[in-house]
Amino acid sequence: TVNCLDQHVEKSPNRVALIWERDEPGTAVHVTYRELLDLTCRLANTLKKYGIQKGDRVAIYMSVSPLSVAAMLACARIGAVHTVVFAGFSAESLAGRILDSGCKAVITYNQGVRGGRIIELKTTVDEAVKNCPSIKHVFVAQRTDNRVQMGDRDIPLEEEMTKADSICTPESMDSEDMLFMLYTSGSTGKPKGIVHTQAGYLLYAALTHKYVFDYQQGDVFGCVADIGWITGHSYVVYGPLCNGATSVLFESTPVYPDPGRYWEMVQRLKINQFYGAPTAIRLLLNYGEEWVKKYDRSSLKVLGSVGEPINKEAWQWFYQVVGEGRCTLVDTWWQTETGGICIAPRPSEEKAEIIPAMAMRPFFGIVPVLMDENGDVIEGNDVSGALCIAQPWPGMARTIYGDHQRFIDAYFKAYPGYYFTGDGAYRSQKGHYQITGRMDDIINISGHRLGTAEVEDAMADHPEVPETAVVGYPHKIKGEGAFAFIVLKEQTAHVDRIKEELKTIVASKIAKYAVPDHILVVKRLPKTRSGKIMRRLLRKVVTDQSSNMGDVTTLDDPSVVKEILDAYQKYKEKSSS
Repeated sequence: TVNCLDQHVEKSPNRVALIWERDEPGTAVHVTYRELLDLTCRLANTLKKYGIQKGDRVAIYMSVSPLSVAAMLACARIGAVHTVVFAGFSAESLAGRILDSGCKAVITYNQGVRGGRIIELKTTVDEAVKNCPSIKHVFVAQRTDNRVQMGDRDIPLEEEMTKADSICTPESMDSEDMLFMLYTSGSTGKPKGIVHTQAGYLLYAALTHKYVFDYQQGDVFGCVADIGWITGHSYVVYGPLCNGATSVLFESTPVYPDPGRYWEMVQRLKINQFYGAPTAIRLLLNYGEEWVKKYDRSSLKVLGSVGEPINKEAWQWFYQVVGEGRCTLVDTWWQTETGGICIAPRPSEEKAEIIPAMAMRPFFGIVPVLMDENGDVIEGNDVSGALCIAQPWPGMARTIYGDHQRFIDAYFKAYPGYYFTGDGAYRSQKGHYQITGRMDDIINISGHRLGTAEVEDAMADHPEVPETAVVGYPHKIKGEGAFAFIVLKEQTAHVDRIKEELKTIVASKIAKYAVPDHILVVKRLPKTRSGKIMRRLLRKVVTDQSSNMGDVTTLDDPSVVKEILDAYQKYKEKSSS
């Protein structure tokens, strides 16, 4: 926190650190570096008063706000480890993360506000901590004026902060001490707590923020990501604040109160760099150009895209319509595990070409390599393979919390001596990189990474559904959607009821965004003789590549393929009628 706050307070205490773009349009709140340091120290002293010490884990379940940023920085200041859980996750998801990391406390709001709707945060926390014996205290801040139930372990946060000292000496930390954990989906059902440490992470976040976006002192940096994701950690909080920037906190949605929200905000706050997700761009593209052209976007210099590969149509619209063809557009590739941007069109030589929908150039110190099926490096250009990184870099994750073996297995086992990203990539004639998508059972819904195994595990809880298989399919707005194949215990007339129950189970076990768009009942799933479900075949079915099924000889009964295709065709005809 000294790098993010104290150094700037010494030189320019009244510089604006955060502009909180609240859900209600036109009610932005400006917070200076001095005010943010004050908030952070009071919050840090409050945590200390209630027994939070160096090394303790603290869960943060809050919507985007200056207080949630102060909560992250307060943990960092006293050497506690924060784990921010996206405020859209269910009580069960929150409890799982609290249990896995052994959190001592949760910091939350009474309620959240998003898109004009109230989100019950405290109620969800109450539900979650019922089964979490490690939680000693729940700190509750007020986002709305509504009263919520307060119990024995609940502490009114702002009340305590007004009583706390505004000076808190920062804990002395080693460069490799833990800074935070962030849970992300893996290819098995259980989310993994990715661990980032102090010095390397902050250095990498700050440098990539400065050089990829050409951030200049005085610019207003607008990253519209939620703090529950790595993008919010690196490019809303740590990177910009370390660079003494003014960072926008966006609490709302792209379509509230109307589809002009982003651009009205750009005009009002005079945003210079705008960093967002392709899924939002695809959504807005459907509403037409008038919502963009209504507002003055002349302050914009750089546009950025994050969370999933951007398609050409969305890229062109973002570049031509939003950026008027005059802003640099950086399509950035990176992961929760990399800590910061690894491949992007900038930095580069002055005015170097940018190819639409291509991440292109590795950042300083990033050495990408492509590997073939035999684990050998593919030399030359105009080639495709598994994307690996050949040398360590400062921002890389150090472990998976409590499971170092899983860390090694997931990232370093497939290609010994290299970090395996899980993505496939193409290296062009000119040596530029294009990400082609995941090589495992992980899908990307609206920029949210989701292991299909997580959805399958959730649906497996339904008593009438012995077997499920979930695959991704291309979705016009979300990028990918989930398509579920299910086997029922007996032929039942209540198929529609079961489908609705499955959707409810997935929403309550994971989150709403994880709910499959399509659920198809089949007699059985395609399996190998050893019992492994061949999801590859199901992916071909839902992407209409059934003429090219590849080798099906390893199936224990190849006739299952036609059976599923027939069911899928019937389902499609019924859906379209």
